[in-house]
Amino acid sequence: MLRSLILATALALAGCTDSSAPKPSFHATDITGAEYGSTFALTDHHGTPRTLADFRGKVVTMFFGYTQCPDVCPTTLSTMSEVMRLLGPDAERVQVLFVTVDPERDTQALLANYVPQFDARFIGLYGDAAQTQAVAKDFRIFYQKSGDTEGANYTVDHVAGTYIFDPTGRLRLYVRHGESAENIAADIRALLAAK
Repeated sequence: MLRSLILATALALAGCTDSSAPKPSFHATDITGAEYGSTFALTDHHGTPRTLADFRGKVVTMFFGYTQCPDVCPTTLSTMSEVMRLLGPDAERVQVLFVTVDPERDTQALLANYVPQFDARFIGLYGDAAQTQAVAKDFRIFYQKSGDTEGANYTVDHVAGTYIFDPTGRLRLYVRHGESAENIAADIRALLAAK
């Protein structure tokens, strides 16, 4: 009898927890709890030093690429431009960051000319070779020169996904290249709505 009463009490208490509260369902890969990438320190295309803390209160998307990329980078930036359009007024609560993995060629002036062409609110970030390597390592980003590596006409092989931080600065999502603007916008709305 006592055993039945204890079991009934335990089941009743289990029912009192808020396990039924809906958790956000994302289109992107949920990487909540990943502890990397939050301490980057780079310079933006205006020459201002930047860290993740500068964007607290906004959803931050971060993509690694380079300005001479023939396909993946402009496609990703174009998709993010469409995401901002789809978000409407909520786009003001989102910051898109483009981090160059080609610090030798992607100067501040070149980033300032390239990145805002997709959306004036987008920010290009750069560092010297050591800073770039440190940030890439922190985010587990692979990149390397290929082709004419002794000259200036090389290409850079690099990971093509996008990281998304929530407004509190927690890394939450990894978006694979090729995801639709509609799905990314839906995921960002979910992060903006989360309490």
